[in-house]
Amino acid sequence: MPENVALRGVPETLLWPLYSRAAFARRPGALLHDPRAVEIRDAIDYPFERHFGKPNEAHALRALRFDDEVRRFLSRHPDGTVVALGEGLETGFWRVDNGRVRWLAVDLPETIALRSRWLPDTDRHKSLACSALDFRWMHEVDRSRGVFIMAEGLLMYFEPRDVERLLAACAERFPGSEMMFDVLPRWLSLKTLRGWQLTRHYQTPRMPWGIDVNEQAGLRAIHPNIVGVRDVDVGRGQGFMFGFLIPLLSRLPLPAFIANKRPAFVVVRFGDAVEKL
Repeated sequence: MPENVALRGVPETLLWPLYSRAAFARRPGALLHDPRAVEIRDAIDYPFERHFGKPNEAHALRALRFDDEVRRFLSRHPDGTVVALGEGLETGFWRVDNGRVRWLAVDLPETIALRSRWLPDTDRHKSLACSALDFRWMHEVDRSRGVFIMAEGLLMYFEPRDVERLLAACAERFPGSEMMFDVLPRWLSLKTLRGWQLTRHYQTPRMPWGIDVNEQAGLRAIHPNIVGVRDVDVGRGQGFMFGFLIPLLSRLPLPAFIANKRPAFVVVRFGDAVEKL
């Protein structure tokens, strides 16, 4: 029998990508193979469609692109450590597991308690109940075999000063590593601050941090150890929006003020400077 899940505010948003990933993983010939997401979604009693509307393929494509970058990291560091900040009910570990990776899932206590119902820890997958802005999680990371940090669907919920503080701390603590996160454009961030009514029954939480594509290079100014910023292509989906319309628009010479207003996936590289923390 499905379990009732009572979450509010930002923690509740973890149900939205779960719902979308499961929906697109069920499709014939699905690009995303995510049986655990399907299993968890079916185990939860929650008004997914009433609150979130139709499943959003952007969540499935986001999962695929994060998986791509983790696999890229593991090809060079097969015994490396992946740190997933704001892990929610993401199931990336089970999609990319090479039998050797170490995984640290970091999230708020109520989220980790929920996660443990369906995604319990193993010898190589550990959970830590704390905010990504509580830097004690950094002391739990084995840096000896390489580190890749992810913040999937997280940073937009932080104030800009907190995003900068987190990126600077990661740059200091993990030289030689990379960090991947998704970014909202400023117009969409502003929409949430005004009250984004996603459906009649659900309003998204505030998402104070957003930057446009042409501002990505400015992330290097946050800390001297941030030595590279790379924009990751969203890829091609299966639905009309991401399978046809967005690929078509990407081939057109759009004005910069339009092209810069899209959401983005970003990878920042931290230089091999001497650690200061």
